Amino acid sequence: MLDIDSGQLQQWLALFFWPLCRIAAFMLVDPLLGHTIIPNSVKIGLALLLSVLLSPVLPPMPDVAIVSWEGLGIAVEQLLIGASLGMVMRVTLAAVEMAGEICGMQMGLAFASFYSAESNTNTMVLSRLLSMTTLLMFLALDGHLLVLRLLASTFQSLPVGNLHFDPSSWEMVARYGSRVFLTGLLLALPMVAALLIINLAMGILNRAAPQLTVFAVGFPVTLSTGLVLIMALTSHLGHFIQLLLDESLHFMQMLVGNMIVPG
Repeated sequence: MLDIDSGQLQQWLALFFWPLCRIAAFMLVDPLLGHTIIPNSVKIGLALLLSVLLSPVLPPMPDVAIVSWEGLGIAVEQLLIGASLGMVMRVTLAAVEMAGEICGMQMGLAFASFYSAESNTNTMVLSRLLSMTTLLMFLALDGHLLVLRLLASTFQSLPVGNLHFDPSSWEMVARYGSRVFLTGLLLALPMVAALLIINLAMGILNRAAPQLTVFAVGFPVTLSTGLVLIMALTSHLGHFIQLLLDESLHFMQMLVGNMIVPG
């Protein structure tokens, strides 16, 4: 007869529960694995599957009861680690969406928006197009596999129960949020510059020939030019996304390394 005491049951539960907290928090924030189009049952099942697959190679779990204040602190620790790593990937996608917002405003497509269930706000069509293109390129470049491998490696460098955190790690995550505006503006800069020149030319034309209806001519010109520039932009978007992914993975490694404090 199989005899299992409470201590063994506690060890088995700890072997899956705390890694599940880190993986589930990452999947909740990650823009791809945590996408609203994926059912919650699939997300939970994938998080459980990853926890089961990783459990044999994880470092020993701390001898702490799950239902205790110390166990609650460890669970919160895992949630923060997973959410911070997922936030890096969220910022990466938000940078591309910001570029779409800027380009759409310059093209005069501010009215072309629809409700996005993912962000609970109105999103421009161009921003949505670049967002979906980025996610597809992310899958084509095996970015999801690279991110999951990096997440699995964090259990070796940041074992469960290591509460010695460097507070500057959270400052790094907050400062990395500025990449949304910087990277988004760099991606949209060629289109912004070209459309700005067109708007200046339309302003000069309006002064030279007031009888010409610039508003009737300017919108088709800016829209047509914007579409041509979008086609030119998408041909180089793959290389840009690859560089952005490499930068995000490098920053995630730096973030994990900065969290480690000997003690």
